[in-house]
Amino acid sequence: MLDENRVRADTPVYGSGSDLVFLDSAGSSLPPRVVVDTVVAHLRREAEIGGYRAANERLDDLAAVKTDIGRLINADPTSIALSDSATRAWADFFYSVPLVPGDRILISGTDYASNAIAALQRAKATGAVVEQIPSDSSGQLDLDALADMVDERVKLVSVLHAPTNGGLVNPAAEATTIAHSVGALVLLDACQSAGQLPIDVAELDVDALSVTGRKWLRGPRGTGFLYVRPELAASMEPQRLDLHSAQWTAPREYSLVPDASRFEFWECDVAARLGLGAAVRYLLELGPEDVYDAIAAHAEHLRKSLPEIDGVMVRDIGIRHSGIVSFTVEGKSAVEVRDRLAAQNITVTASHASSTLLDMTARGLDSVVRASPHCFVRFEELDRFVDAVAAL
Repeated sequence: MLDENRVRADTPVYGSGSDLVFLDSAGSSLPPRVVVDTVVAHLRREAEIGGYRAANERLDDLAAVKTDIGRLINADPTSIALSDSATRAWADFFYSVPLVPGDRILISGTDYASNAIAALQRAKATGAVVEQIPSDSSGQLDLDALADMVDERVKLVSVLHAPTNGGLVNPAAEATTIAHSVGALVLLDACQSAGQLPIDVAELDVDALSVTGRKWLRGPRGTGFLYVRPELAASMEPQRLDLHSAQWTAPREYSLVPDASRFEFWECDVAARLGLGAAVRYLLELGPEDVYDAIAAHAEHLRKSLPEIDGVMVRDIGIRHSGIVSFTVEGKSAVEVRDRLAAQNITVTASHASSTLLDMTARGLDSVVRASPHCFVRFEELDRFVDAVAAL
């Protein structure tokens, strides 16, 4: 069982006596104290001796960030590249996949705007085509339709593990098996799943996986990572290189580093990366499965409570659900609901159709309110939130 008292004590805002009800871990969560202290301490050290010396003092700790991420997702540290966001990590891999006219890129119906825009841009530049994988009657990826779609021209399949809205968890491993049957690569966007759902890259069998630090992992903003299947990490050439990802070996020659570090640049926010490592270690110390269970229980509580309010409709889809609960309030926009709750120190967010255009358009939704409770939220706070929604 999760030690709730420890989790609350380790979250600075609750130690200050705040009555905050925080339900936006799908946006940018509240970091535990160890993350804050790690980041601030390194910034202070940089102010004392300079950034280069401060970084050199923490080389072992920086290497341990990848080791701990590897423990969390069952990956070798050499297959992990640190990044400044999930978007950057996703794009660094995606833009490195060779494409020629006639190649096909498949995206899921719940794909995020940044991924879809990148796919459309590359299609325009290369002559490839972008196609949508249909959703089944539950709203998740239609695996039968995917199996009918794939052929040797499919070069990459983009899968959203847990979309930004809709409470859905897609069958990523099953989709990967289908894509691999024709030799296609699978890029899994785990931006919303890492930190709230179990991720084992060996079981998922994906070719690449992108993650942010600021959401369910509770790390600093401006952090993320990319996992790349080891054989790809040793063979793909990223679109951009520097003296960290490659070595200048002769006036007209260079050689790539032999692992996923080729997807990194030399310059980075060292304090933030140390903070990401602290966040991952904290999750490992708490017990990831206990954290995942607590998040799931909180989300399920909201899925049962919100529909009991007249005029409130939970908009979640799929068979398996994440910690994201999306809903609408009759007669009120998502922004109005968000702002009126914020006035009561309750934090949720509004998710707009522009973020998940295919999904929201298909369901006739302009926007939804998104509540995403982490393990540090108490059930009485969830009930206060539900009461506040009812009072609207």
